[in-house]
Amino acid sequence: MLDTFGMHHGGAQYRRLVGAFQRIFGATIFFGTDTQRERAKVVHQARFNFMSEARIWYSHDPSQGTLPGVYENEIVLTAEFFQEITDHPIPADLEAVRTLSSCPAVLDLFTWLSYRCYTARGEERIPLFGHAGLMSQLGSVDYARPRKFREKVEQWLRTIRQMWPECPAVISSDGKVLQIHRARAIRDEFR
Repeated sequence: MLDTFGMHHGGAQYRRLVGAFQRIFGATIFFGTDTQRERAKVVHQARFNFMSEARIWYSHDPSQGTLPGVYENEIVLTAEFFQEITDHPIPADLEAVRTLSSCPAVLDLFTWLSYRCYTARGEERIPLFGHAGLMSQLGSVDYARPRKFREKVEQWLRTIRQMWPECPAVISSDGKVLQIHRARAIRDEFR
């Protein structure tokens, strides 16, 4: 995995990656909906974890080489998560993800756009602000002024277009919505 994302073998990057896997291993994702039926309110909830098992080794000694056999890193996905990603794949350009791995906000928007453009049925208009707006969906609530968030989104889109020139996302002329349409965020040679 370190090779895939161009990271150093060992050191701070490796320890951060191990820490991230430990946090993901302990994470539980909750989904829920509530609907009003004729006679009763219906609440449906589900939860799942990403991994059922993880064995990740690292050494504080930077000269330590890889260890053989039983010390091989191993991550076992839960059956539910594996089934979900197998049933609903989202094409994304690994080279773009690798390039954006050091820019979390841009990577979040790229990943979000990869999904939304892939599942779009036509032109869609996503509000930038409000409860269901892009700012809330990306978790970017740190912007006190809407103008600052719009400027950031424009900047992030310019970066994304360097890797995905056909990216169909544009901010509307009134600055209130992000307009997208169906597209794939993966280069033709990888389709």
